[in-house]
Amino acid sequence: MRLTVLGCSGSVSGPDSPASGYLLTGPDMKPVVIDFGPGVLGALQRHVDPGEADIFLTHLHADHCLDLPGLLVWRRYHPTPPVGRAIVRGPSDAPLRIGNASAEVGGECDDWSDVIDHRAWQEGEVVEFGPGHTVTARRMYHPPESYGLRIRTAAGRTFVYTGDTAMCDAVQELAEGADVLMAEASWTHDPDNRPPGIHLSGTEAGQIAARAGVRELLLTHIPPWTSREDVIAEAKAEFTGPVHAVAPGETFEL
Repeated sequence: MRLTVLGCSGSVSGPDSPASGYLLTGPDMKPVVIDFGPGVLGALQRHVDPGEADIFLTHLHADHCLDLPGLLVWRRYHPTPPVGRAIVRGPSDAPLRIGNASAEVGGECDDWSDVIDHRAWQEGEVVEFGPGHTVTARRMYHPPESYGLRIRTAAGRTFVYTGDTAMCDAVQELAEGADVLMAEASWTHDPDNRPPGIHLSGTEAGQIAARAGVRELLLTHIPPWTSREDVIAEAKAEFTGPVHAVAPGETFEL
């Protein structure tokens, strides 16, 4: 399975990156996009037909989902519309929240069930996708209904994506023994620089990786106003394995 970074800017889209979006591809599987923030639909078109992709949503903050109304337009009005509906796995209120954003008139809700098959995450449920790949969602410590994802490939490798979260037992358990941990790192480790209970610092991402015994740490969700170099340095001070801050267009074999 291959991971392609479509966008990785934290909290908002940046001058050189869409917001959160990550493409999973592999033999004999439908493309899967993890999160669908502003700019992701355009970036996705460089790699696959957006009408062919299923979606995994970690949560419904705007920077993780608000290109989905554009995907509804693609699926409904493309001259050669895709066959069938896309599966969107995500928080329980996704049809309402995205429907509100896509509605023609304020106060109404666009019913997306003509093109989307929504399936709500269930805590700890193991879901198979593709030929032998599985994904398990765990609730994270973040203001809305939010999930981190643990993906096990058919080849037996484990990829963990924290989504957005502050430090909590669940994110540590999610990361345990992963081959690749992709952790958000929105702040430097300065209590005066960040409100509690929302995001991880570079220090905390490194601590999770070290305690979980992961093989490789990828940092993501770094906002335009946060120093990438400082976040990387913080993570490296805590974790002795490979550390890399992802960039749009990069690919990783899982």
